[in-house]
Amino acid sequence: QFSLEATFLEIYNENIRDLLSDVSSNKGMKHEIRDSKKEIIVTGLRREQVAASEDVHHLLVKAQSNRSVAATDSNLHSSRSHSVFTLFIQGVHAEKNAKIMGSLSMCDLAGSERVSKSGVKGERLKETQSINKSLSSLADVFSALNKKSQHIPYRNSKLTQLVRPCFAGEGKVLMIVNLSSDKSDASESLCSLRFASHVNQTEIGRAKKNISQTTAKRSSSVTSQGRPGKRSR
Repeated sequence: QFSLEATFLEIYNENIRDLLSDVSSNKGMKHEIRDSKKEIIVTGLRREQVAASEDVHHLLVKAQSNRSVAATDSNLHSSRSHSVFTLFIQGVHAEKNAKIMGSLSMCDLAGSERVSKSGVKGERLKETQSINKSLSSLADVFSALNKKSQHIPYRNSKLTQLVRPCFAGEGKVLMIVNLSSDKSDASESLCSLRFASHVNQTEIGRAKKNISQTTAKRSSSVTSQGRPGKRSR
């Protein structure tokens, strides 16, 4: 028997926001990332039970309405944050007294920006600097993994802290890079392709099965703590 739950968050200026909570109730809420060695925990996230694709679609629509978006000279609807949708899967085999845990995280990364081209100022400039810094931290993680370094700098940003289980030999990773077909964006597209080539050379090992006895604690994953939600309708 399987059960599914979902969370949806964004990382805005290195702060975590719950995209499934009402803006009024979420205002002032501080979400923290905690590493219990067995799992990554995000405190205070709303967690919704889902049973069908319609339930997930409802959550996506709600999250999109809460996402941080603004206009720049390069993009009228520019994402000003990274977002992470996570689907938690739990399966219980009563006869074998076994439990299997897993999670699927889908990250929408905000694109890196050239200030000279986007023309951002003030708060938009601060957002751009935060986005570029976190993407650089992600690149540093891939570099360390490629070199098989003893220390992997996961703690340098909220983004890399969240995705650590995916890169630490506990799961599989697929990255899709979107490129602009506009000639004026050629330099950014080339930069993205170089980054993709670098990522493609990274080896993270084989994924592990998270199987335990039904009385055991949760195994490695990214999870949330503190605010269970009702089933979406």
